[in-house]
Amino acid sequence: MASCSFTISNYCAQPIWPATLAGAGTPQLRTTGFRLDPGQSVQVPAPTGWSGRIWARTGCDFAGAGGAAGGASACQTGDCGGRLECGGTGATPPATLFEVTLGKGAAGDQDYYDVSLVDGYNLPVVAVPQGGATSGGCATTGCTADLNLSCPKELQVDGGGGGGTVACRSACEAFGQEQYCCSGAYATPATCRPTAYSAIFKSACPRAYSYAYDDGTSTFTCNAVAYTIAFCLPPTGLNTTGLTPLSSPADGQNGGGGSTPPPAPARNNGAGISSYQPPPPTDVSGAGSAYQPPPTDNNGAGGNDQPPWMTMPSSASTRHNQIWSLLLLLPAVLLFRF
Repeated sequence: MASCSFTISNYCAQPIWPATLAGAGTPQLRTTGFRLDPGQSVQVPAPTGWSGRIWARTGCDFAGAGGAAGGASACQTGDCGGRLECGGTGATPPATLFEVTLGKGAAGDQDYYDVSLVDGYNLPVVAVPQGGATSGGCATTGCTADLNLSCPKELQVDGGGGGGTVACRSACEAFGQEQYCCSGAYATPATCRPTAYSAIFKSACPRAYSYAYDDGTSTFTCNAVAYTIAFCLPPTGLNTTGLTPLSSPADGQNGGGGSTPPPAPARNNGAGISSYQPPPPTDVSGAGSAYQPPPTDNNGAGGNDQPPWMTMPSSASTRHNQIWSLLLLLPAVLLFRF
């Protein structure tokens, strides 16, 4: 029985391929990947207590060498094994992630949600909670900036063919060093600190996770009945009534229909604007995948319990993957205490 729904909307000037990944102990949604043309919107129901990630892939060609057999990349960004339906495979960084753990329906239960740049950035996204008893205090979060325009050269992912930068890697993904990945000697909040690179992300997107221990301004709580997840929010703001509604796709179906796309931000001109260089290894810094309790304040920006999506694997963090392997051995009930 669905307790919440995600309305995923494409305000971009080009098609995107949204994808979903369930966390440990929760089922995959009835679709784990589909196509959205400009101006289209899809509603995907989710069960009580669902935990997972939603992101969008770009530049996909599933008819090519990658998509049919799987394994090889079929998308320029956010690929999940070369398949339209990700089927339990996560995003290949870099990708902008919406992460959420829904409440289980008991009195006082809340959702935990965030937008994360810990695994890098590929598209602007905004998440808007709707409805629910406490919706008046629920905060919109996301990253509306086009970070591909200001991405440091050493973090840029070039799409080839003269198309310019299509994604911006995290420092962890780019350099693979412990101080960027919050691993090894840098695996605590005291030793893993922001860097010049995470500061670029944070300055452009103050509410999004910019590195692993960025909880205080990046994790939010709510008791919502629905979330709108809009990619490439237009300068005029979010207008869901202008989108073409589609039924939720299943079994790999893309859906049909379309409309004139809403206004979208200007696309990247391929120029890398950066004077930053990789900090020396002695710097205390990091940008890995989040695994730590959210802040204890409960004013809509954090909570007392750790959301289960914090235990999801990320190829951008060695530390996270090690902890994830251990948590898989624990009973599911320990992962979903709230």
